[in-house]
Amino acid sequence: MARRDDGSLRIAAVADTHARPHPALIERLRAWAPDAILLAGDIGAMAVVEALEAVAPVHAVRGNIDGDLPLPDEVVVEVTGGSALTIYMTHIAVAGPRLRAEVARRATAAGAHLVVCGHSHVPFLGRDRGLAMFNPGSAGPRRFELPIVYGTMTLTARGLALAHVDVASGQPWSPP
Repeated sequence: MARRDDGSLRIAAVADTHARPHPALIERLRAWAPDAILLAGDIGAMAVVEALEAVAPVHAVRGNIDGDLPLPDEVVVEVTGGSALTIYMTHIAVAGPRLRAEVARRATAAGAHLVVCGHSHVPFLGRDRGLAMFNPGSAGPRRFELPIVYGTMTLTARGLALAHVDVASGQPWSPP
């Protein structure tokens, strides 16, 4: 993944669109101008991948509703130059606030620093077993009272900043 001239990198994280991403998602992503997009499963249709590819290169994994989509179950994304970062992405990675043991093993074997996942629709930042965890939440239809959000990852010389953004407003989101 190529960095910007200043050495930084912007990655958007999207999950659980269920073939119906929020109507403002593409506009919000274009405005933020990510260098890449991670799509953490339950996509619902390849048209979603294609729409996101018009914004930035997409790295996508299959979710539990994506049986026929031609996507892998896991992806390892490596960012080189400056602060190296290895991201392990799979759809189902956590059980509550902890990494599933098999996911922790695979991520560790891949040399990952960060695990990106979806599935629960719950926006989440955490740390377990020496790995950072990031669930961007759902950018698709509302489930229960959960927010409709996506994630941002900004890598600079100072490190990695993870955040959530409300899709409808474009404003930063954090738990109440």
